[in-house]
Amino acid sequence: MITLKPMSQEEFQQYISNAIEDYAKDKVISGNWSEDEAINLSRKEFTRLLPKDDKSEYNYLFSIFHDQHLVGMIWIAQKSPTNNVEGFIYDFIIFEQYQGLGYGKKAMKETEIIAKKLGMKKIGLHVFGHNKIARGLYEKLGYEITNITMVKSI
Repeated sequence: MITLKPMSQEEFQQYISNAIEDYAKDKVISGNWSEDEAINLSRKEFTRLLPKDDKSEYNYLFSIFHDQHLVGMIWIAQKSPTNNVEGFIYDFIIFEQYQGLGYGKKAMKETEIIAKKLGMKKIGLHVFGHNKIARGLYEKLGYEITNITMVKSI
């Protein structure tokens, strides 16, 4: 059974340090940032989006548990304080040793239930083009592609 629980302070600290690093790596891989600037830019982005860490208004950070085992984390936010009908998943992680076991699909379904209870009628997300596994999961769950940016090195 998969359950989502609000992150504890300890879980948030574990999450944020890894998330800043992972986001920086993804931005470098996707060609958006150079390695030299990536960590600083990532840190700035997280500070902007979560100015009060896990207590930031309109942001909901959850730890994902299978039974009593922490298997991942998810961060969903209301896109606008005046229009809570649209949510956005800023981050979704299933730890590597738990990937491919169906936890991601179940966690996303739980997230949708929580989002509905918060009044959201739509959920958006961003996925890096190089993350084919995540793209496949989201498509299976009914998420539709709304934009595609393409780049070619010449």
